[in-house]
Amino acid sequence: MKTLNVSVVTPDGPALEGSYEMVSVRAESGELGILPGHIPLVAPLTISAVRLKKEGQTELLAVSGGFVEVRPEQVTILAQAAEQPSEIDVDRAKQAKERAEQRLNMAKSEDIDQKRAELALQRAINRIDISENR
Repeated sequence: MKTLNVSVVTPDGPALEGSYEMVSVRAESGELGILPGHIPLVAPLTISAVRLKKEGQTELLAVSGGFVEVRPEQVTILAQAAEQPSEIDVDRAKQAKERAEQRLNMAKSEDIDQKRAELALQRAINRIDISENR
């Protein structure tokens, strides 16, 4: 079966390299399923899971926004952060979720950056979901 070469790169360096049969990402315009031979495309990503399929198995990767560049045989994801489920510290993610929820509750009464707290909450929820769906 044909495969795509997939590279996930963060500011800290490469997070993943490999060949996969299908890649699913959530772009700001919606969910994208990418197969070999896909038309070229560049799209901004949301805070979500990247699903990588190979030989009937699905691998998950938590990304915190960024961009996906698609070419017929290559997918490059430039992410602000990317973590595999085994790298996620679930306790830390749950603490971050609680802090973000507290900030959002305080945002109504104090001068709290609500958008920043919402993004922190989304990142924490994404990390928890991916770690639980290993």
